[in-house]
Amino acid sequence: MTTIIIKKVKKAAHAHHGGAWKIAYADFVTAMMAFFLLMWLISMTTQEQKIGLAEYFSPAALSPATSGAGGILYGSALDTSGNKPSTPRDAERGSAEREDRARQTSPGRASDLDASRPAASVEANYSAIASLRQALQSMPDIAELSRNIVIEPTKEGVNVSLVDQDGRSMFREGSVEAYDRTRRVLEALAPAMRRLPNRLSITGYTAATRPGLGRAVEPWNLSAGRALAVREILSGAGVPNDNFASVVGRADTEPVFPDNPYLAPNRRVTITLLNASPPVPPNLLR
Repeated sequence: MTTIIIKKVKKAAHAHHGGAWKIAYADFVTAMMAFFLLMWLISMTTQEQKIGLAEYFSPAALSPATSGAGGILYGSALDTSGNKPSTPRDAERGSAEREDRARQTSPGRASDLDASRPAASVEANYSAIASLRQALQSMPDIAELSRNIVIEPTKEGVNVSLVDQDGRSMFREGSVEAYDRTRRVLEALAPAMRRLPNRLSITGYTAATRPGLGRAVEPWNLSAGRALAVREILSGAGVPNDNFASVVGRADTEPVFPDNPYLAPNRRVTITLLNASPPVPPNLLR
């Protein structure tokens, strides 16, 4: 008798593979969408907007958007606590109001003056600011001096101000002698100022003397002497004499804080990198 053996092979069900590939694919599609969106945004932005984005993502220690306690300032003056105020100082508001009145009284002439300004001046100012900030990055003690350095664009060009703070001055009290830290800052800035095409205007300012306190040095002489000292340091660091347009002292006539002219930040020396003079339109020569 023949024995027949029947083997039944029971196949186990395959394990579920899951949807991990779907997640990876979704991430890939999202990344590609973000990439093309970025390319589109870059193609739609102006040069000024690109510079602003670059400034936003610059190192925090030298960011123009940081406060006076954390980095080099940009675009406004210090307040009493060393931080940036939320509104412009009174002098800037007054200047803007005067311009508005000028446009209202003589709109044709104002538009001619606006048209005479070179279109590249704003971009050149941002480029100069970037060069100056880059020059300061190599300084090991820049974090300590960040509250004493103000870099801001103005209608005249770019201002680099060396500002006194309570407990940390840039010049010896009542003297035109600069501290070593001031000299180091100027020597770090000199190569960039030498390469830039802008001429330099240096202006010294002092704080008002409180009533009842005698003045050891005449404020006009002190402010002018400190401006001259800054010029000599820059000249000694390689800035040609032809690059200097003016060196003046304003004493205590233009405080940063008109409501409190005795504050330390009113004592400052400002180096202005002047814009190139635009050509005069022919219709204004008549």
